[in-house]
Amino acid sequence: MNKNLIASLALTSIVVLTGCSKKISPFSSEYFTTTPTPLEVVGDKVPGTVSGNIPAKFFQKNAEVTITPILVYGDKETTSSPYTLQGEKVRGNNQVISFNNGGSVTLPVMYEYNPEMDKSDLYLAFDVKQGNKTYVLPRVKVGEGVLATPTLATAASIRPAVAADKFQRIINEKHNADIKFLINQTNIRASELKSAELAALNEQIKKAQDAPNKEIQEINISSYASPEGGVQLNTRIAEGREKNTQEYLNKELKKNDIKNFGDLTAEFTPEDWEGFKELVSQSNIQDKELILSVLSMYSDPEQREKEIRNLSSVFDQLAKEILPQLRYSRLTASINVIGKSDEEIMNAFNSDPKTLTVDEMLYCATLTNDNNKKLEIYNKCVEVYPNDYRGYNNLGMCQYNEKEYTAAARNFTKAAQMAPGSSEAKMNQGLIALIEKDYRQANQRFGSAAGAEGLPEALGVYYLNLGDNNAAVKAFGNTKSNNAALAQILTKDYSAAKNTLSAIATPDATTYYLLAVLGARTNNEQMVNSNLRQAVRLDSSLAQKAKNDIEFAKFNISSAL
Repeated sequence: MNKNLIASLALTSIVVLTGCSKKISPFSSEYFTTTPTPLEVVGDKVPGTVSGNIPAKFFQKNAEVTITPILVYGDKETTSSPYTLQGEKVRGNNQVISFNNGGSVTLPVMYEYNPEMDKSDLYLAFDVKQGNKTYVLPRVKVGEGVLATPTLATAASIRPAVAADKFQRIINEKHNADIKFLINQTNIRASELKSAELAALNEQIKKAQDAPNKEIQEINISSYASPEGGVQLNTRIAEGREKNTQEYLNKELKKNDIKNFGDLTAEFTPEDWEGFKELVSQSNIQDKELILSVLSMYSDPEQREKEIRNLSSVFDQLAKEILPQLRYSRLTASINVIGKSDEEIMNAFNSDPKTLTVDEMLYCATLTNDNNKKLEIYNKCVEVYPNDYRGYNNLGMCQYNEKEYTAAARNFTKAAQMAPGSSEAKMNQGLIALIEKDYRQANQRFGSAAGAEGLPEALGVYYLNLGDNNAAVKAFGNTKSNNAALAQILTKDYSAAKNTLSAIATPDATTYYLLAVLGARTNNEQMVNSNLRQAVRLDSSLAQKAKNDIEFAKFNISSAL
């Protein structure tokens, strides 16, 4: 054989072996970067992206490489979806990496969050197929740890919306009676003193004097003259009506031995133009718009009267239908009805709950901070008043506070069915949806709960679970809670987060843990340890969490645990 041909064939064999038959060398961690670093929990997922740059002369033309991202924690590991690359001579539909030029690759990763993942390592595993051969390359570490701070957001700490009672200890009642007068007269006619209206008022005043749960706060006399005639005349007439009415009332109070009637006040209005305007507006007088325009054009009372008298076509009708109604004294008794005291309400519940109204029973539940007692009261409320949605809503609230979410959900649903417009029930259903991680349902419920107390925090936690931290901050507004501070920490507004945590009225273990995280992020070791110590004192389970928490990786926290 020709020596040159032999040399040419040998060279070709070398090239073939170099480009097709040589095994792929082990991958290097330097080829890859992970975003974010470390991985961070979003809702109940751990998402991320691994980006790779494969160097030239590395990826064999006949190779097919399946890369699997694996999160390793303790003696466990969880895989994300694999991604396959292929060389230029492989037939397939996977991403092709050039032998001569190399190439870039993007690998999405996603894991269901498990708290054990807090202390973990992210690896890439490589399974290679070349022709009829398969082999495994060494794993490459491309990340360390999972930042779990977002998991501190919890709907469990949100207080469900309470459906308020309408109990009022003091209810003010107004009782009125009018004494009518003839034109230009101030004397009270006997027929007026015998009116049913005046008799009813006097009876109410006497009953209030005798009733143990009532008090007369005030009796007022307002006397009026109709606006025709001069101002001086009308002043004298209105004043005379006031005087005579007050004399009558004093005699009546004395006759009935009524001594405790609060203040007795009296006033008079010489020309009742406001009353005139109101009566004309409500009348069927043909030219009432013309009369009302005169009132708006002139403010001087004498000019008003003159112009209205010039309307000869309607003045007779006014004199017959409107003006007589403006010649009167009105007596008004302001009477307070005093309800049961707090002690009386609680005693009544303990002895015979059925003697309480629904609002008294709902109010009774606000007199205790004991959630078990509240449960007892609301259970009785739905038994005695099964048609009032508020009892079911508030019973669900107490069950929610006990983390009895299934029972709470049933009562929130019943409340919403009974009162479809109840923003409280809708918001509380949204909280259940958050607990169940049904974010679509939570969004729908919160959208129907405008005005419900606690809705800003509920929405804030909803956005935190979606990973939209900026929207969460906006939703929380000025809310002072652990969840609100967490949103500020995640958006790196550490000053605002510190102010929020400092303003929490009753700080708990999570409050102090967040302060420790804040200390770690602002490189304040004393703040880390002092707050971790307090957090662990209130909740010992946080000690193990802190040990694995990547937030504290560069601090010596052993003394705080």
